[in-house]
Amino acid sequence: MITGPALCLYFAALRSTTAPPSVPLPRSSKSAPPRELTETNCPPAFLGFLRVWASTVPKIQGLQPEYQHDLARVICGLDPITQPFNPAISGIAADLRAVAIEISQRRSFQDRYASDIQAALDAGSSGSTLKVKTLFVPPPAYDGASGSDSKHEPKYGAKYSPPASPFPPRTPSPVLFPHNSPALERIRQILYAALGDVLAGNATLGRLLKSDPPRAYFASVSLAILEVGTRAVQSDGSIDGGAGLQITVSECPEALKPLMMELGNVGKQAKKFGKKDTEAAIEAAQRGDEPKVPRLEKLHRMLQEGVGYDLGQNADDGEQRARRGSVEGRTVAFSNRINTLALNISKIKTFRDRQSEVFEILSAVCGS
Repeated sequence: MITGPALCLYFAALRSTTAPPSVPLPRSSKSAPPRELTETNCPPAFLGFLRVWASTVPKIQGLQPEYQHDLARVICGLDPITQPFNPAISGIAADLRAVAIEISQRRSFQDRYASDIQAALDAGSSGSTLKVKTLFVPPPAYDGASGSDSKHEPKYGAKYSPPASPFPPRTPSPVLFPHNSPALERIRQILYAALGDVLAGNATLGRLLKSDPPRAYFASVSLAILEVGTRAVQSDGSIDGGAGLQITVSECPEALKPLMMELGNVGKQAKKFGKKDTEAAIEAAQRGDEPKVPRLEKLHRMLQEGVGYDLGQNADDGEQRARRGSVEGRTVAFSNRINTLALNISKIKTFRDRQSEVFEILSAVCGS
């Protein structure tokens, strides 16, 4: 759900011929006139993401062919092969994956993704008596009434109803994450407790809940992951959530261990960010300079508002050039890492089935 859309964004950038860059939109029919997604017709919630993508177009088109190939490899999680390595590739790949993550969080994409997977499976099983049904199910709907003059009443409890299939359901696959797993239940409790901490007094999430519910949900989960990573992860990789909620990697089911280890890695990287922020602030004070915005602060805003938060409607070219402190895009890459973990956690049935509860908490704490 991330690599595929990121590659599509990469190829769209390669083929872009407009200034400023725009994205061709599918035609409703062969006779329909061509349409393009531009800043003039882009929905406000997606404008920052479009600008992030547009900022990569000249960079991608300016790369030599061998580095363009390396960029595609890095997007797919593979090592580059051209020497010397071009460090700008990491930043471009991070931006494209960040926009892909934003797209993947949207219910409309998840529904289309599910139907496309099923269509591919149906085409692949043509002529066979064995019919396969995709196990991918989007999370519960989290869209609600829009408009600032009406009371926001989100349909958090709505369940996804897949389209009717002419094929009988297949035998269920073994459950990867047992419902009675004590470790899984403790992780859920710790994350939900952290969710309450990050929501308390957070006016930004309250506004997002009204204007962009999908972003509000994933922002709250990602911030809860960062909260757990920075405050509860111990040096040995275990998690101490207080109130007797302690978890070690060895206690986790095999399928849960990679997520548990990644949560520990997030904590380690967040602490490194915090240490470097402190060192940078001390050095700036010693030189008498104005301190730079801490990377952890940038990370929090990025997780809350998306990778294009600094390229909103009032952004100019100067802001676009200054949006990153390093060409490698380390903060964007770290944000991607946390958001990817949030997406993976949301796929676990125990979490997916209770996402409506998350929105009830979100709504209550933010006072919507």
